[in-house]
Amino acid sequence: MNLFRMLQERVQRSGPVRVGMIGVGKFGAMFLAQSLTTPGIEVAAIADTSPARAREVCRRAQWPEERIAATAFPDSGPELCARDDLDVVVEATGNPAAGIAHAMAAISHGTHVVMVNLEADAIAGPALAARARAAGVVYSLAYGDQPALTAELVDWARTSGFEIVAAGKGTKFLPHFPEVNPDTVWTEFGMTPEKGHDVNPMMLTSFTDGTKSAIEMAAIANACDLAVPEVGLSFHPCGVDDLAHVLRPRSVGGVLDRAGMVETISSLERDGRPVFRDLRWGVYVTFEAPTAFVAEQFQYCHLHTDDTGRYAAMYKPFHIVGLELGVSVLSVVLRGEPTGQSRWFRGDVVATAKRDLAAGDTLDGEGGYTVWGRLMPAGTSVARGALPIGLAHGVTLVRPVARGDVVTWSDVAPLPDDLTMHLRRETEALAEA
Repeated sequence: MNLFRMLQERVQRSGPVRVGMIGVGKFGAMFLAQSLTTPGIEVAAIADTSPARAREVCRRAQWPEERIAATAFPDSGPELCARDDLDVVVEATGNPAAGIAHAMAAISHGTHVVMVNLEADAIAGPALAARARAAGVVYSLAYGDQPALTAELVDWARTSGFEIVAAGKGTKFLPHFPEVNPDTVWTEFGMTPEKGHDVNPMMLTSFTDGTKSAIEMAAIANACDLAVPEVGLSFHPCGVDDLAHVLRPRSVGGVLDRAGMVETISSLERDGRPVFRDLRWGVYVTFEAPTAFVAEQFQYCHLHTDDTGRYAAMYKPFHIVGLELGVSVLSVVLRGEPTGQSRWFRGDVVATAKRDLAAGDTLDGEGGYTVWGRLMPAGTSVARGALPIGLAHGVTLVRPVARGDVVTWSDVAPLPDDLTMHLRRETEALAEA
């Protein structure tokens, strides 16, 4: 509640908070637009694979030409991370290996990191966070994305003295979605490739087939020390009025294996009908009253509870993505606090075959034709030698994998022993058996 005041004091004391951004997709463009209306935040440098495209994104975000002219557009992410005039680097490329390399470069240079790139966080977030802490800087999830907003609700509940029963988000999902590919995804949204010409079909597929939800739930589990379902996400249909009833342990009539788990709910009934008062764009937590007295206060406060009155829910109906990113930027720089950080390795996202795959096939990664990302307990993933979805791009199979089976390290040709693999092994060492 004091960030804006702290920002004003910072400006008076030592000038604006200076931000470097790597990658200017949709998330980045939204933040660039809002940076214009947040006095004290200055995006000083922007790196993208195409500096010309980055400048054009700035224009679409309604940056004045003099602001663009005053901004540096370095040729690469590592060049940006080596700058001495930045307080924080925002990594928003979406490329896992690039995200890990950029985060490490910034950390090594003593610069804070806000990681929009959840694909990188899913592979090595806990190791990156540990490296940042050792270097005396902050590694943070990005406010505006659903994991950071969920982590905030989890923190609110725990600080208020409640045990977390479930935490997660809503999305649009039907059971056949894991088979969707970039050719078929359009029909799920009533679109055609022509009408969706400005939409990346692989990105749309990742949001549809369950991969993106798995990545986001892994981030929440790893930031909040929560368990993940043994069989993956259920995407149970549920509206906001039924959160406390549905998202409670199975032993008391809910859908969870036990309390303290992440889960994603669907905005569609299994037959495709819309869920009443769905939470497609929002986040939630469910929690339990510690005593009968507190359960009585739930009723006094008119909370929606389950039929026992013991379980209640709190939710945020929307997230506005990059428009909210300034909260992370300022929390990291002014408070030295992350807006969510992967401190544990509780959930992993593993490559799972969308169809029968043959030896010699090349995996095309997140949002592609060959695999989708399934959420799995990290201990199980490590024990099975499962291949992370973020490392399943451009990899050749050395033996067949049946539709629905998890791809393992032994199923693919060896990957390079590079920085990404080193950080991945550090992360795997944190998994609980």
